[in-house]
Amino acid sequence: MIIYGRQAVIEALKEGQARRLLLAHGLQPGTERELARLARQHQVPVVTLPRIELDQAVKTTRHQGIAAELPELEFAEPDAPLARARQRGQKPFLVLLDQITDPHNYGAIIRSAEVLGAHGVVTEERRSAGLSAVVAKVSAGASSHLPLVQVKNLPRYLDDIKRQGIWCYGASGDAVSRPEELDWDRPVALVIGSEGMGMRRLVRDKCDELVAIPMCGKIRALNASVAAGILLYAGLNARGASSG
Repeated sequence: MIIYGRQAVIEALKEGQARRLLLAHGLQPGTERELARLARQHQVPVVTLPRIELDQAVKTTRHQGIAAELPELEFAEPDAPLARARQRGQKPFLVLLDQITDPHNYGAIIRSAEVLGAHGVVTEERRSAGLSAVVAKVSAGASSHLPLVQVKNLPRYLDDIKRQGIWCYGASGDAVSRPEELDWDRPVALVIGSEGMGMRRLVRDKCDELVAIPMCGKIRALNASVAAGILLYAGLNARGASSG
């Protein structure tokens, strides 16, 4: 897997994820020195190559002359998020994605989930973005630190976790409840649907409660990753306030 762009590669080097650093000829000397220094610190080989070869390797010209090879991402076992919560002595906080097909949204949600204390992100095999270099790049390394699960049937997975005492909150623009009105200080799975269609009816019906983000602008919808970030923060804030 190859990611590209200065910031994404720097994050990968700092996190010890990169296997090789790829630099195009003609980089600014300061940038090249900084990247070479990080690579030496983490014992990452550096390869310098013509820019056209880097274009071909990453299949774009928008790489800033910088790329890195990473191990392929792999999905975790379905129980991995719950195991992570148990290991940390915390109440489970999961993110379930229904029909999120855009890898940029998927990567951004993974990043928010890792930063804001979730224990894993779950998708369905069908109608979902896969694990790709775009996801790894947008997640800024979070995809390597958070259990990412893919299940065959999301409604069935909802049934399984509900039997284990997890409450399922579905994000829906027409919901009555606001984030601050929900009880986040218990085992929770936050369900985010696609921007265009929202959650499928079967997924929606299995949610214990629906939650809407208050809006006051003329545009009455948020990007899925932005909505997920807001609701994840609401959950983190409520848990922090209740535990403090």
